[in-house]
Amino acid sequence: MRYGMILMMAALAGTIPALAAKTCDVKDYGAKGDGVTKDTAAILKAVATCKGGTVKLAGGTFVTGPILLPSGTTLDIETGATLLGSPDREDYPHWTFARKDTVQPLVGTRFAENVTITGGGTIDGNGHIWWEYVQGVKDSGVLGTDHPRPMGMVFDHSKHIKVENITMQNAGFWQIVPYYADDLVFRNMRILAPHSPNTDAIDPFSSGHILIDHVFSSVGDDNIAIKSGAINSPGPDAPSHDITITDCTFENGHGLSIGSELAGGAQHIHASRIHFKGTDQGIRIKANRDRGHDVSDITFDDITMEDVKTPILISEYYPKVYPEGEVKAEPVQRLTPHFHDIHISNVKSTGSPTAGVIVGLPESPVEDLTLKNVSISAKTGMKIAYTKADFDNVKVMVEEGEPLTISPTATIKQH
Repeated sequence: MRYGMILMMAALAGTIPALAAKTCDVKDYGAKGDGVTKDTAAILKAVATCKGGTVKLAGGTFVTGPILLPSGTTLDIETGATLLGSPDREDYPHWTFARKDTVQPLVGTRFAENVTITGGGTIDGNGHIWWEYVQGVKDSGVLGTDHPRPMGMVFDHSKHIKVENITMQNAGFWQIVPYYADDLVFRNMRILAPHSPNTDAIDPFSSGHILIDHVFSSVGDDNIAIKSGAINSPGPDAPSHDITITDCTFENGHGLSIGSELAGGAQHIHASRIHFKGTDQGIRIKANRDRGHDVSDITFDDITMEDVKTPILISEYYPKVYPEGEVKAEPVQRLTPHFHDIHISNVKSTGSPTAGVIVGLPESPVEDLTLKNVSISAKTGMKIAYTKADFDNVKVMVEEGEPLTISPTATIKQH
């Protein structure tokens, strides 16, 4: 009898729905959403109350200082709602990030997991306040002055993160940064900024297993910049790895970049079905002797470009593009960049001033590079040095000069 009762209770338990996760509307905690009143305290109270549930912002513009989301939390910013960064610098507490002192991001996680940001609304960093401040410092002629600015979203040592159906715009600094993070999805997003300093869209930093899917980006700096360490990093540094970028459109910005800070390296990066329109660069891999490491298993496939200044730019001399005069080999060190096993295929680019640059170091040339089914129309051609590559059906059509200028230091097999 007791055994039968246990079986019956177990069966009934399987039919009882799990308790719904709690939803906390920030207006129920005192938020005004009028675009003027600071709603920081109300939003933080809702976040604290709704751990493991959903914090909802609807029907207004909510001015706030930084928000840290705990594990298991969903931030639901509904269509028509905006989370707007406070214009007051004192509202952004001290924050240590990437071995540097800075200020806390507008939205972030730290040692958290299973966090979602969604809803169809907007996160606005109110960045013009910060850009004007930086420009003012520069115009004053004050040298050596640090002026930290808040990033838009930072996922610091966090995992299982999903950001989708959100517009992120006008961060004071980089817009979205996974930092030593794992398993992240960025899908159906718009990331926007005018011409403005350092407003990179997505900068994975020593992070892995990332999907960037159906993202539109038009910003003031890199549309994507995959990083893994600082300049002259003391180490150790972890690589960025296993990143897939697909079905994205990039307009204003510096293109899809790997680098320049690559002290931990970058591997298994795959981009496909990307459209560039009017970006400074398209495909870009960049480092130099003070910030490089192993960069390998990189693929770009099914890429279209319109009016991109330089469709393909691979250089181990950043911030320079191409070395001037004779370059002497130096001993290979821990931070020497090594770009290899890079595959670029099915690319069509029109309207460029320059077709491209591919240049390695004499002690560490670009190796195992393949270009297949690549068509570039440009005013001037492509320059190649310190590179070992295989070109299969590569067509560079130019108005002036040679399509390919190949240095004696490069070995290019053409089919």
